[in-house]
Amino acid sequence: MHLIRVLRSSTFRYAIIYMLVFGASVAGVMGFVYWQTVRVIASQTDDTIQAEITGLAEQYRQFGLVGLMRIIRERSQAAPGRRGLYLLADRNYNRIEGNLSSWPPIARGDPNTVDFLVATDAGGDAKPQVARARTFALAGGFYLLVGRDMTERTDFTKLMTDALIGGLILTAVLGIAGGILMSRSLLARIEGINRGTEDILQGDLTRRMPVRGNRDEFDRLATSLNAMLDQIDGLMTGMRGVADNIAHDLRSPISRLRSRLEVSLMSETDADGFRRAMEDAIREADGILATFNALLEIALAEAGAVRDRFSPIELSALATDAGDLYGPVAEDKGQILAIGIEPGVTVPGNSHLLAQAVANLLDNAIKYTPEGGRISLDVRRDGDGAVLDIRDSGPGIPEEARGRVLDRFVRLDASRSAPGAGLGLSLVSAVARLHRATLTLADNAPGLHVTMRFPHVLAGHQDAPQDGAQNLAPAGRIASQS
Repeated sequence: MHLIRVLRSSTFRYAIIYMLVFGASVAGVMGFVYWQTVRVIASQTDDTIQAEITGLAEQYRQFGLVGLMRIIRERSQAAPGRRGLYLLADRNYNRIEGNLSSWPPIARGDPNTVDFLVATDAGGDAKPQVARARTFALAGGFYLLVGRDMTERTDFTKLMTDALIGGLILTAVLGIAGGILMSRSLLARIEGINRGTEDILQGDLTRRMPVRGNRDEFDRLATSLNAMLDQIDGLMTGMRGVADNIAHDLRSPISRLRSRLEVSLMSETDADGFRRAMEDAIREADGILATFNALLEIALAEAGAVRDRFSPIELSALATDAGDLYGPVAEDKGQILAIGIEPGVTVPGNSHLLAQAVANLLDNAIKYTPEGGRISLDVRRDGDGAVLDIRDSGPGIPEEARGRVLDRFVRLDASRSAPGAGLGLSLVSAVARLHRATLTLADNAPGLHVTMRFPHVLAGHQDAPQDGAQNLAPAGRIASQS
């Protein structure tokens, strides 16, 4: 069964196709070499025969029949292994002189070049030989045949043919064997991925694809799949955490809302009392809705659903609008909001989410900075990218908690008394990942130093959105949940 799977695999089919293409190429090359070699040998043989015929005809004209017979006799005796074939015959093709016993029937008639089989008469050896000869008519009614023994060419042809057939057979055997070995190796790698996938489908979300460490395409595929599984596992863990946190954090405000409404219904109060109860209920509902809106914005940013709708955003104008919006808030608390923004800094992104992220950071800075403290908002180019800096002189965040505060519903003990649900920095982190920006929390000594570093900055756009202040309006409500 395992062999059948190997033979049915795509790798084996590709190996067989490659073997066929390679075999055809080998056959073509060897066939061309064979054809060229045989053609050259035949051409050289014909040239040699023609040169001998010309020489013998000249000898006949000078020395007559007796002289020609003497020369033919000498050459016949001197030809090693009967490589040279000579025959002088009369007008009836009867042998006069030469090393052939009779005139070949195929060579009778008009002078031409013929191939034929001859039997030697030396030592009683009657083994047929392949010969190629040309006939020539001499004056006086005599015929002259001059040829060469082509047995070596025939042997060479047979050797080339055998080598071609053997090479093709060897290519086929090696191709099939190599295809089986390659298919077994690749199937083993693929089977490991299949087993891992089946375990995951059965519910084992901790299963990961095997990585051998040789950095081939299967290792890259397995690494990518493992990264995807880690991301999915992280998202599912986050979803479970969100569900648990929603159930925990929203139960109290919903219970308070219900209790207040019940108390208002049960108590005998005037219109002003009912109005106050309704106002309290609206504030509680606003807080609950703000939490849900923040969760939806975080989910939207983490899913990357708006990345394909990115447009050039003038970060400088957006930060300026945020500073103008939160400047009076800082002034009311007796704080100093210093703004240092380089004009024309434009990045690709979503203006609504970027505005909410900047608003959340400024809201947190103002919320936790004491009276008389200092807050700074800076935007500048940094090489090919852009940097957004927000610093405050508040209590800051301990180094060991800086990674944890970016999760949903995480609030430090110092901020428990402040309003909010712990979603502000989580939204900022999600927006930063959406824009492939690096979010860094550092110590401002005292206070917190938040940096968003964008990887790419665009050239100035005349049509860059200038509606940052409008985008900041709903962000103030979400920021209050930080």
